[in-house]
Amino acid sequence: MQVQLKKNGLIAAGVMNIVGALGCSRFFSNTTINEADPVVMSNFGLLMIVIWGLAYISASTIRSNIMWLAAVFAVEKLVYVSAWLNWLINNDLGAVYSSDFLAGVFYSIYGLNDFVFMLFFLWLFVSEKRTETT
Repeated sequence: MQVQLKKNGLIAAGVMNIVGALGCSRFFSNTTINEADPVVMSNFGLLMIVIWGLAYISASTIRSNIMWLAAVFAVEKLVYVSAWLNWLINNDLGAVYSSDFLAGVFYSIYGLNDFVFMLFFLWLFVSEKRTETT
């Protein structure tokens, strides 16, 4: 059961990254996302989100302990959650919605999504650590 939960969680994290970045950016053509945060959410940044998604899916196939990989994934998610909170504090989400609804949806949920998966990766790290010590 726990092995399947870990695998499904990694796949879900990957799919959310890939579908979220490609869908909301309309395959990198939605300039509102780029303009709202040109550093983190440039097309290069969105591509890197897709690459991270592929890394999560790839990790779902590893049969051995991925404790430290899970820790890296958790830190990566913490960085995105922090960037999102900083963005929300310093920007007008309503203006993004006015410019493009899909971009508004993206900026409304990406940090919450990353927070949930950060907790999942922390849980994965802890559960893998317990497995390693037993």
